[in-house]
Amino acid sequence: MTLDPRTPVLVGGGQINQREGGVEPVDLIVRAARAAADDAAAPLLAESVDSIRVVGMLSWYYRDPGALVGERLGAAPRHTGVTGTGGNMPQSLVNAAALDIAAGRADVVLIGGAETWRTWSQHRRAGTRQPWTDQPSTVTPAEVLVPEMPLLFDGNTRVGLIRPSEVYPLFEQALRLAAGRSPADHRDRLGRLWSRFSSVAAKNPDAWIQREFTPAEIVTPGPDNRLIADPYTKLMNANNSVEQGAAVLICSVEAARRYRVPQDRWVFPLSGTDAHDTFNVAERGALDRSPAIAAAGRAAIELAGTSVDAIDHLDVYSCFPSAVQVAAAELGLPVDDPARPLTITGGLSFAGGPWNNYVTHAIATMITTLREHPDSLGMVTANGGFLTKHAFGVYGTRPPAAGFRYADVQSVVDAAPTVAAPVTYEGPARIESWTVTRDRDGAPERVLLATRTPGGARAMAFSTDADLLAGAAAGECAGSAGAVAADGRFTAAG
Repeated sequence: MTLDPRTPVLVGGGQINQREGGVEPVDLIVRAARAAADDAAAPLLAESVDSIRVVGMLSWYYRDPGALVGERLGAAPRHTGVTGTGGNMPQSLVNAAALDIAAGRADVVLIGGAETWRTWSQHRRAGTRQPWTDQPSTVTPAEVLVPEMPLLFDGNTRVGLIRPSEVYPLFEQALRLAAGRSPADHRDRLGRLWSRFSSVAAKNPDAWIQREFTPAEIVTPGPDNRLIADPYTKLMNANNSVEQGAAVLICSVEAARRYRVPQDRWVFPLSGTDAHDTFNVAERGALDRSPAIAAAGRAAIELAGTSVDAIDHLDVYSCFPSAVQVAAAELGLPVDDPARPLTITGGLSFAGGPWNNYVTHAIATMITTLREHPDSLGMVTANGGFLTKHAFGVYGTRPPAAGFRYADVQSVVDAAPTVAAPVTYEGPARIESWTVTRDRDGAPERVLLATRTPGGARAMAFSTDADLLAGAAAGECAGSAGAVAADGRFTAAG
């Protein structure tokens, strides 16, 4: 077929693991960008980018990280930008870059990110400062390409519900209860699911942890695998203590030809979507569902002119097991198909790619995977916040007949039912879902609860009552009646 020269195409992906600390985040992006250009068999691409778009970083603050990356690559981009926080950001950047390239607003785009959280943490503990670049105040802050979205709400934070490691277990408990599984059966299911992810990481040369864990190793608490918040052990949490960078290069077909990128290196973004669920977790219609994943995921598949069953390679965002299970259910994917794993990297617990940048690693891996399997299709899902912000991309080695296609489905998501969530509530309630947070020795600290009022509203609550802690840890408090006090404390009925 005759290709429109403005057709966007991914031509290279690079991933860097820094086992010894010292290199600052922008330099990891530079290394990953050069690796991506080499992967494209077109080294000159690294210094020819006209737009550098950086995934928001937590390890260090740069006023304009893209400008530093361009300078160190020897490039002179006419545009730089950075994102807010969220694991959806890399796929959102690819979606936007594909639209910009198709419209002629960009020609060669570098998308990258990096984190050096392990080194940053070491300096913080030692009370020392990293010798990394401080851009002067004369540097204009980069354009924010994808803004922050609100995640913290008073009704949740006032009871201590703040961290992803506390919120995602609430989704997990809701999944278990909806399926009617016992705590033991559900724990075994989680162990098998995450063991399968680790088996993929064991074969991934770019994974941070290249080892297969047994289901028992995943779910059994121990000195190196403490309980964080029931039912999640450390091995079921995203691994942020890493030093990794990743970058992908996306350009027009015209530019790919100009820089003589071999056609067998080309991977086409076929479609993309973005959407978000209600920002306030307490307002979700159900804690085990995601209307945004359902609408945006299915739209991306339809825009690519395919079906979920025809997608050969999947990378489902995997910060916690509940995120994978909710997405799989909404998209109609089995979680235990040995012929079609739900990850091509090994996921955030094992492959790494911390904080906001995991999906850049996933897309770089998808480029390689599709080259190795010509004529196949792949899909990457991305998730930010508390199962809040979602982005999807479908990819293939055959060019799309209608070009890259994108849709805004937020109006569909916004029509989904929600639940009232008062900031303060005082009165009777029943327990809907919960988690028990643990200290560093694994001892229970408090129960964080989602409760439902007689009128159907959802009130977040907490308790430190020993009996309730014991019952919640044993998985035996679903539907239990009690009362929520004005300060959010839950007291079980006598």
